Amino acid sequence: MELRVLNYFVATAQELNMTRAAEKLLVSQPALSRQIADLEDELGVKLFNRQPRHLTLTPAGQYLYEQAKEILTLTAKTKSNLQSSAVISGDLTIAAGESFAMQRIMNIVSNIIQDYPTVKIHVLSGDYEFAQKRLNTGTVDFAVIIGNLPLGNYASLQLPEKDTWGILMTKDDPLAKKEIITAADLVGRDILNSQQAENMRYFDSWFGNYKDQINIIGTNNLSFNGTLLVKNKAAIMLTLDKIANISDESELTFRPITPMMKQPITVIWKHETNLSPVAELFLNRLRASVTDG
Repeated sequence: MELRVLNYFVATAQELNMTRAAEKLLVSQPALSRQIADLEDELGVKLFNRQPRHLTLTPAGQYLYEQAKEILTLTAKTKSNLQSSAVISGDLTIAAGESFAMQRIMNIVSNIIQDYPTVKIHVLSGDYEFAQKRLNTGTVDFAVIIGNLPLGNYASLQLPEKDTWGILMTKDDPLAKKEIITAADLVGRDILNSQQAENMRYFDSWFGNYKDQINIIGTNNLSFNGTLLVKNKAAIMLTLDKIANISDESELTFRPITPMMKQPITVIWKHETNLSPVAELFLNRLRASVTDG
């Protein structure tokens, strides 16, 4: 598969119309149709269901579309970093979960932008599974991981900060009168949990004997949308501290759980990878910030 043909395929998959895709690519429609047909012959699969004036992706086409986007992104990133290897330039891409420790990361990124104006920064938000996938495919330089997770396959640097688990609720919720929340306090309540915490079963031992009496109504992988449910009083949310706005003006408040549960924050990258100059600069400054306290 040539990169040019993959680019043709991605454009066609995005437009789902051969005429519009050909116009976008500045090629003739017959030439584009022939390239897509040749690609299907090469792979031995049908990529599109062809209907009058409209295309739909087959399951094989959907799979190739997701993979092709990753390949083209990695290619563009590699080209940019190679072309800028003589100076500190190019792209720095970080996949990260939600954590107040991101302030340390953003402080370093801000300083790099100020010192090297041609650097481009890309921060992608998502949970561990999201970040790990992109790190493994090479489309990000670093991932910021929250929690005690298996990281032995990666080079890593643990940050000094730790996140604390607790309950987010409205200020008029009865639990807001408490300083700390126990598992018994959650009996009979509708709870929204972190998707990562639910998948990894973080709270099974903390719930203890109350596990079957606690109603997990759903999960979220990023907290913002969850806070909207909390504001509507549809649920209270198990989440990390210092993520949601709980200022005096906010209608929300946070209480830590007891026994207390804290989460480490770790920056990881692939072993034995030749980092780009800007990625190396970021890592050196991050290490210095940790050492300097």
